[in-house]
Amino acid sequence: MDEIVQKPWGTYQNLLDSDECKVKKLVIYPDHRPSYQYHFKRTEVWVVVQGVGVVTIDDIDQEVGPGSVVVVPVKSKHRIKNTGKDKLIFIEVQLGSYFGEDDIVRVSDDYGR
Repeated sequence: MDEIVQKPWGTYQNLLDSDECKVKKLVIYPDHRPSYQYHFKRTEVWVVVQGVGVVTIDDIDQEVGPGSVVVVPVKSKHRIKNTGKDKLIFIEVQLGSYFGEDDIVRVSDDYGR
């Protein structure tokens, strides 16, 4: 496992990085959210393991909680917001041809990135 990476919205940690997939654990702090973004080369599957939030995919909102599974297709704009009082934790499985952090196109961002 890799080190925990601090972000303004929370943290992430790479659990697996292979040619076939990448698996991350993400922690979103209460009332925070990562950028609204999309990817050209990967699909993501999210499994919420703790907390509650709202996932937005292509401008459609969906409430999520423990056990929720979300599929984010290639090129779909997406983000997740923690709407609870505790940390929102989910596991992200990336599938596709490339898993680099530079395959992120930010549409909007609360932190000016």
